[in-house]
Amino acid sequence: MSHTVDEVRPGDPPHIHHMDPTTAYGAAKLGMWLFLATEILLFAVLFCSFALMRWAHLEEFHKGSHHLNVWLGALNTAVLLFSSYTAAVAVTAAQKGDNKKVVLNFGISCACGLAFLAIKSIEYTAKYKAGLFIGGAEFYEFKNFLGLYFCMTGLHALHVIIGMAIMFWVISKARKNRFSERYFTPVELAALYWHLVDLIWIYLFPLLYLVG
Repeated sequence: MSHTVDEVRPGDPPHIHHMDPTTAYGAAKLGMWLFLATEILLFAVLFCSFALMRWAHLEEFHKGSHHLNVWLGALNTAVLLFSSYTAAVAVTAAQKGDNKKVVLNFGISCACGLAFLAIKSIEYTAKYKAGLFIGGAEFYEFKNFLGLYFCMTGLHALHVIIGMAIMFWVISKARKNRFSERYFTPVELAALYWHLVDLIWIYLFPLLYLVG
């Protein structure tokens, strides 16, 4: 099976290609994996910081974790796992040239992303009302734990938004029937990014919500 990074359609102006389609596909995928590696390193620094701070402030972290809603965290985990499944289905559909299924399944993944952000906003609102948000009356009692909590979950939420934006762009392409058995690179790369977003949360959930 051959892959191309830039699809050439009838009537399009001629393009000058500097590498064959297979090499171009491999280069695009390698570039994405290298980018994902930098993202993993970013969160790895935060994970290590969390481990060190927890070791230094064990009692604070133990008590602080009890202020998190485990059920909402578990619900968000289930939502992202399901969204990762539909993203994988979208890739399979693109490889078969089924653009409608790409639109449907990436649309479901985006809807799950919105649900995740909505649930997270409910959690943040509850923290604000309880005085546990940054600057709140009770925040400084658990400042080390909550500081890392808001930093890590906020950064992850930003990645969710970026992943949704990428999938929306892919959906716009799929609506124009741009993907086929020979051209599905953007779908695959978007799904890879979304899988990373889900994987990071799978580590964040037990680290933050179950640490106590």
